[in-house]
Amino acid sequence: MGRFDGRTALVTGASRGIGLAIAQRLVDEGARVVITARGQETLEAAVAQLSSSAPAGPARVGPAAVIGIAGRADSAEHRAEVFQRIAIEFGPLDYLVNNAGINPAYGSLAEIGEDAARKIFEVNVLGTLAWSREAVVAGLTTAIVNIASIAGVTAAPGIAMYGVSKAALINLTAQHAFELAPNIRVNAVAPAVIKTDFARALYEGREQQVADAYPLKRLGLPADVAGPVCFLLSDDAAWITGQTIIIDGGGTLSPRL
Repeated sequence: MGRFDGRTALVTGASRGIGLAIAQRLVDEGARVVITARGQETLEAAVAQLSSSAPAGPARVGPAAVIGIAGRADSAEHRAEVFQRIAIEFGPLDYLVNNAGINPAYGSLAEIGEDAARKIFEVNVLGTLAWSREAVVAGLTTAIVNIASIAGVTAAPGIAMYGVSKAALINLTAQHAFELAPNIRVNAVAPAVIKTDFARALYEGREQQVADAYPLKRLGLPADVAGPVCFLLSDDAAWITGQTIIIDGGGTLSPRL
């Protein structure tokens, strides 16, 4: 028996990287999973990967274990389609993981253009708010986990506006946790540099130098985030809400970061 047998989870922005690792862990532990992403081709590849590893068992009787639905995270039409498909094919939604996020511009707050800043907030903050509110309206039963960032708890040179958006997301997590209690728990995780395509600009060409700044002497991997996320979704975290877990290889302990 897996921790999530018979349960249904939605993971946004999950065609690769952290989102895909979370979806993989959920599938491995028995969940039926719906994933979203913008690119149809990469989404189909992710669904194929997840489906090939889905275990057999009572939770697998009936609909496919994994469904992918392509669309923009900040699109109301896309969200409506996702929740409609979940209701038709899986029934009640148990878990939501808000992983979709963007960072289209690097630089300081003084340098970023208004359009880029607005887009970051539309996806990273308002998009997450919309997914969460609409999931609750659609009958979400158990827990939400938001993927924030260490950039949201400290200064983040080079990705300043992204950090501001993640700070807002951390506070959004606390506000939603208070408002949705006692029926739904809401938590977040705040990873440091994770070895993904999304974060490549933060370590490419100097990976060992970046890794050496962490006490654990390596960059994070997507699986390092998936484990804590699935803990927060599970009944093992039944008395935890409104919290943000920092996942940083001990980075906040080091004066070099």
